[in-house]
Amino acid sequence: MNFNNTLKKLNNSLQEFWNNLINQVPKAIIAIIIVAIGFLLARFIARIFRKTIATKSDDPLMTNFLTKAVKFGVILLVIMFALKIAGLSGVATGLLTAAGASAVIIGFAFKDVGENFIAGVILSFKRPFQLNDTVLIDDIFGKVKGLEFRYTKLKTFDGRDVYIPNSDIIKKAVYNYTEDGYYRNDFIVGIDYDDDIDLAKKVIIHAVVNTLGVIDTEEHQCFVTVDGLDVSTVNLKVIFWTKTKEYKRGALETKSEVIKNVKNVITENGLNMPADIKEIKLYGSQQHIPVTIKKE
Repeated sequence: MNFNNTLKKLNNSLQEFWNNLINQVPKAIIAIIIVAIGFLLARFIARIFRKTIATKSDDPLMTNFLTKAVKFGVILLVIMFALKIAGLSGVATGLLTAAGASAVIIGFAFKDVGENFIAGVILSFKRPFQLNDTVLIDDIFGKVKGLEFRYTKLKTFDGRDVYIPNSDIIKKAVYNYTEDGYYRNDFIVGIDYDDDIDLAKKVIIHAVVNTLGVIDTEEHQCFVTVDGLDVSTVNLKVIFWTKTKEYKRGALETKSEVIKNVKNVITENGLNMPADIKEIKLYGSQQHIPVTIKKE
């Protein structure tokens, strides 16, 4: 008798479960359709948002970051709405409750992820660089190519893609080489001790400021100074400015032209760039060094 009652209860439970499942199928299908439409809607809203922001801001990094944030928020709302339509609003509430209750645990477990996300939000509104700026972060030197939720993408000049955590950018010094479009460069040139230093400085600075790509203004002045006395040369330091956003190519090409023009003007004005003097010492009983001069 008890066995028959047990089978009857089991049959009733299965029947009830099956009826509930059948009743939930239409809701589940509708929920799936809502999620699918929601993803398409999120993409559409994100596209419209990007165009709207782009017309009001010339900052592509912030536009990209905010667009992704809006898309993520829309998708989250759609999923929560779909769970409610499917009759799983309790699940959604439970997930939110569980997320709140476990926030501390998740915070410790994903501490770096949270730091990078918050840093990404900060960088999207205020940061020391723009898209395609040339920067040095720690020991990584390259062009800024993107800002994501967790990392900033740099393209180094040897072709490597480097993804730097946003929290590192917030904490470390960032050297921006192209923020205002001006870059100062310099090099050393050695002249003979018998040469006229003032004449050398005069002809060198004239050659420098007349080189294409060099900027010489009151704010960005080019000049030549005596940098030191070497064994065989008086060293002059040539300092000049270039205006370029293409740091690696533009600045280095201009520097190459400046060095070439300085070398030419030195020789044209009878100045010399002597080679280093080598000192030879005799040790012990050695009295002389045999020297042979060979004509080519």
